[in-house]
Amino acid sequence: MPPARKRTRSYDPAKIRAAVTAQFGHVRDAVLALPPEALDGPTRLGEWTVRDLAGHLTMVLGSVTRGLEGPEPARRELALLDWPPATATAAARIDEDVRALDTADLPGLYAHVADAFGKALAGASDERLVPTRLGAMTLADFLVTRTVELVVHTDDLAAATGVEVPYDRQALAACTRLLADTLAEKAPGGSVEVRIPPYAVVQCVEGPRHTRGTPPNVVETDPLTWIRLATGRTGWAAERDAARIAASGERADLTGLLPLMG
Repeated sequence: MPPARKRTRSYDPAKIRAAVTAQFGHVRDAVLALPPEALDGPTRLGEWTVRDLAGHLTMVLGSVTRGLEGPEPARRELALLDWPPATATAAARIDEDVRALDTADLPGLYAHVADAFGKALAGASDERLVPTRLGAMTLADFLVTRTVELVVHTDDLAAATGVEVPYDRQALAACTRLLADTLAEKAPGGSVEVRIPPYAVVQCVEGPRHTRGTPPNVVETDPLTWIRLATGRTGWAAERDAARIAASGERADLTGLLPLMG
């Protein structure tokens, strides 16, 4: 019999709302400070330019606004832990929407998106269902996914431009925890302990369960390295060779389980 599904981690809705707003502010400040020529530069996201990435970042909040402005779905279709692995199915549609987005006036676009998001969120219940590309979710859950999108693409922006963009602590924590819990959901068990200080510790992979003392199989890394591994921005071997992963034990190799998102 497969292990029972663990109860989904809870997140403080007020802190998540503040984190999404704060991280979008950090991204907006970084994008609007870029010289015009930097917007035509490449990114690690296929054919997307920095301008394309900047436009996509506004869509992260715009999707919430549109969801709240439309009718509420009849039923919940997607749980929080189902969202990360389902993202691969939306890649083509996201690319089409980015190509169609008017990014000629980025300052105006960012100002409009931030204002509309704030107004749409005010008074909205955390339990309200909102439509997403992948199915209806509660607003509270959907906002947690927005921390993932913002943090992951903040890292993409920094990698493309060389600009050091701040990370809101709550946004980085939520992103790290959701991706760690996704690993535990994908490979349930208790034989490997994955540590991502200071934000998350999860046990995963079938096998002998550890109960006390030092676990026989331990993986430890920092939040950004973990996020890059979980989203396919980097590979296990490269990060272990660079000493950004510490792994001990015969089961402490997560190569076959990564990435977790498409």
